[in-house]
Amino acid sequence: MKKFPNALVIMIGFILFSAILTYVIPQGQYERVTNPETNQVTVVPNSYKLIEAEPVSILKTILSIPEGIVSRADLIALILLIGGCFYIIEKTGALKEGITFLTVKLNGREEVILVLVSLIFLVGGALSGLQEEIIAMMPVLLYLTSRLGYNAYVAVSISFGSAILGAAFSPINPFAVVIAQKETGLEFLSGSQFRLIVMAIAFIVWMFMIIRYANKNRIEKVVDANEVVQKVSFRSILILTLVGLSFVLLIIGMLKYNWGFNEMSAEFFALAIIVGLIGKLGLNGTIETYIEGFKELVFAAMIVGFASSISIILKQGMIIDSIIYGLFTPMQYLPKSLAAISMMISHSLLHFPVSSYSGQAILTMPVLGPLSDLIGISRQVCVLAYQYGAVIMDMVYPTQGALMAIIAIAGIPFNKWFKFILKLSLVILGVGALAIIVAVYIGF
Repeated sequence: MKKFPNALVIMIGFILFSAILTYVIPQGQYERVTNPETNQVTVVPNSYKLIEAEPVSILKTILSIPEGIVSRADLIALILLIGGCFYIIEKTGALKEGITFLTVKLNGREEVILVLVSLIFLVGGALSGLQEEIIAMMPVLLYLTSRLGYNAYVAVSISFGSAILGAAFSPINPFAVVIAQKETGLEFLSGSQFRLIVMAIAFIVWMFMIIRYANKNRIEKVVDANEVVQKVSFRSILILTLVGLSFVLLIIGMLKYNWGFNEMSAEFFALAIIVGLIGKLGLNGTIETYIEGFKELVFAAMIVGFASSISIILKQGMIIDSIIYGLFTPMQYLPKSLAAISMMISHSLLHFPVSSYSGQAILTMPVLGPLSDLIGISRQVCVLAYQYGAVIMDMVYPTQGALMAIIAIAGIPFNKWFKFILKLSLVILGVGALAIIVAVYIGF
């Protein structure tokens, strides 16, 4: 059997496929208006029309690759700077010492660690849409799960998978539900109680599936030779405390001060220098270690850039609005519950070409809000269908750069990851579908 293509080959394949679609799908466009006060662009409902536009040429397809990398320069910088930071933390020995102490003390209670780590990433996803930041954490997570006797699939599931779960079911994710509610004219945090209940149910189902898989596919625990279990040193406690505080500061910065990728990058750059000096690497040694960390994550960062090229091509080819029109317009002829479920499924399909779920909310919600009124379902249900359908697919689609970077670091070919995650994601989509049906019947 031939080796399955690596992540970058897959990205190039989808870039070419996207260019071909611009020759197949009719070009069309919704009218858009800009709010002069907020400078926010919104879509005018029922304004879709076919237009004359040129398909994306071979030259533009090739140009989309550097354009995609440039468009995600702030995210690529974040991946490299956080990655270098964690590489320095790892070289100080603090993470290894802390993980060794934790796994030995909780020997026989590995499932507790899985739940705790998953819960941390669930909260991160729910509060701040944690996703790309996990790329740099993967080496540490892989070491943790290997110490527990679990494979790389478990490492990705309890981190990236749990973060996506939190982002999808969150009542407060600023990049998903907050944008969607704003675009549909709903109040901030409205419907939070229902969303929290569904998120708790989804998390229980998720953990049941992950723990069941983990226990059925255990591997031999990684134990270092001549390992001696001692108390964690004061230096390591100080470093780990600073790391924990940095994530608290990160969440506060994102939620209260509207931090972007650049602010996050600056924070972790400063943390790296401080940790390196505390860890006795010296200034020169810290910078050299930082450079080594860059090298480890260049491939992952480039995957994210290449993935952005896909949306650039679809926008240049003027077919994004045509895809939205074709997917969602027929729903007005369906019964309420079936229309709501179909809306969720359509969001899942649309997320393949539109890899940014915040971008998907801005593109679709102004159109789907009035359509929901026409169908007779509430706009809250419309937002639920978007949340569950779009965000969950970040665990599945190869057009999601963060996913491809993470499984590349974990050494998991995409075909094997797809086979593993498809069943789990369908079960979670099922939970979302049941929640939507309940929401329709209770008039949510």
